[in-house]
Amino acid sequence: MAPTSTSQTLTAVKALLLDMDGTLVNSDAVVERCWRRWADENGLDGDSVIKIVHGRQGHATMAVLLPDRPVAENLADNARMLEWETSDVAGVVPVQGAPEFMAALADLPHALVTSADRGLSRARMDAAGLPMPRTRITAENVSASKPDPEGFLKGAAELGFAPADCVAFEDSEVGIAAARSAGMRVVGVGPRAAVHEPTAHVRDLTQVRVEALPTGDIALHIAP
Repeated sequence: MAPTSTSQTLTAVKALLLDMDGTLVNSDAVVERCWRRWADENGLDGDSVIKIVHGRQGHATMAVLLPDRPVAENLADNARMLEWETSDVAGVVPVQGAPEFMAALADLPHALVTSADRGLSRARMDAAGLPMPRTRITAENVSASKPDPEGFLKGAAELGFAPADCVAFEDSEVGIAAARSAGMRVVGVGPRAAVHEPTAHVRDLTQVRVEALPTGDIALHIAP
């Protein structure tokens, strides 16, 4: 069931945990280029591959697509994929409203929680002209990829808040599942998120207004 299009306000929020690709940064063009290249190398249908790549670390996606393949081969290809993606930022742009959204969070508790590694996350945030949060959980910081909740739980712990006091922003099925498993409310961003039952859904970040309250809490006003 998709969320309704009425206005919402999420209250009693202490911190925000932010996915990157599809949530803050539109990197769909480069993701598609790189994964279609990999699909061709491995004799897979590019359209089918693109449907499941979003949100996971590359080696985790490869394990789903080629379940009998040795882990070492997936990890080697994952390293190549990261090199391709980090060097290719053509068409990487901010999600609409992301610059203003990030500016509103500048003095509020927030963290990046991404399946990208440090190099790729830096390359894409820079290409999109977005500030890198001081607190960030990248691929190097976790032992399991989304939909495992480890990244979101670590992000909450780094910021010093209970998971239930945090709201995650996510665009993908596995990301939303990870945040929900961590016990967080979720704002789904973009078309991929709409069908996965986030707490609230927005087309883009222009629909989100961040209000810092005198209590130290954050209110998130979600416009229809």
